[in-house]
Amino acid sequence: MSSGLFAAILLLDLLLGDPHGWPHPIVWIGRLISRLENRLREIFKDLRLAGVVLVAVMLAISGGSVWLLLQFAGAFSESLAHLVSLWIGWSCLALRSLHAESAVVVKELEAGDLEGARQALSMIVGRETTNLDEEGILKATLETVAENASDGVIAPLFYLLLGGPVFAIIYKTVSTLDSMVGYQNDKYREFGWAGARLDDLLNYIPARLTGWLFVSFAYVLGLNGSSAKKMMLRDADKHASPNAGWPEAAAAGALGVQFGGVAVYFGQQVDKPTFGDPLEQPTGKHYRQLIRLLYTSSLGFGGFIILLLVVL
Repeated sequence: MSSGLFAAILLLDLLLGDPHGWPHPIVWIGRLISRLENRLREIFKDLRLAGVVLVAVMLAISGGSVWLLLQFAGAFSESLAHLVSLWIGWSCLALRSLHAESAVVVKELEAGDLEGARQALSMIVGRETTNLDEEGILKATLETVAENASDGVIAPLFYLLLGGPVFAIIYKTVSTLDSMVGYQNDKYREFGWAGARLDDLLNYIPARLTGWLFVSFAYVLGLNGSSAKKMMLRDADKHASPNAGWPEAAAAGALGVQFGGVAVYFGQQVDKPTFGDPLEQPTGKHYRQLIRLLYTSSLGFGGFIILLLVVL
């Protein structure tokens, strides 16, 4: 991938985000997963095997389709192939949309509409939001922004660098599988096993990279970089996920707040470990600090990749 194409992908996401109604491959992938899930549950009695088949089929369809589309476009013209790459790469990034969707939660909260904030939050998190108070809503919003900085921005940029649109769409397919069927409950523990484990593998480097980017740019922004590093190294491994704790703990340390604690998923209370020290109660100020950290880390990493591609 050329440096110019990579820069154009990043710029498109910054300017347009995820326009409503625009053809979106990740939406199509999610719909196909839902349809295949029902069918595979009927065919296979062994749910773990059914989940393995789902992963294999989805990777073949998504990666194969993008590869074929690029070959077909390239047979007509290089410019058309670049446009297809631009579309696919743009679809894999979620920097602007992560900001926009989380900002709705904070806007409702600061307007005094607690119910509206809960509803907006329910659109971007897996936990139940019905009974969350203001602090719980802010904490959940900060946590999801920190975690999705890796899943929605740094990891797609990383895989775009490694293998262009094909690798990026494969990563997003695995990420979508994990978000849809990777739950640790009776319905999905076996069926979602393969997708969740593959997601853990593909996010291993990007999650740690995101954590270190947060540490580095916390210093640049005048946040607590030393605490970000300390909390990340101290708390990252507490998370049930081998990856999510890295960006979450680093962000908590940089902001001086504490993430984790009690949450409710599918009607069951979960006592999550804590990340960071509760030096301050979460406020809208901390959200805006995290958004600045999100943008500077993402653009810093994106700029590094562009320079690398220029040199190479």
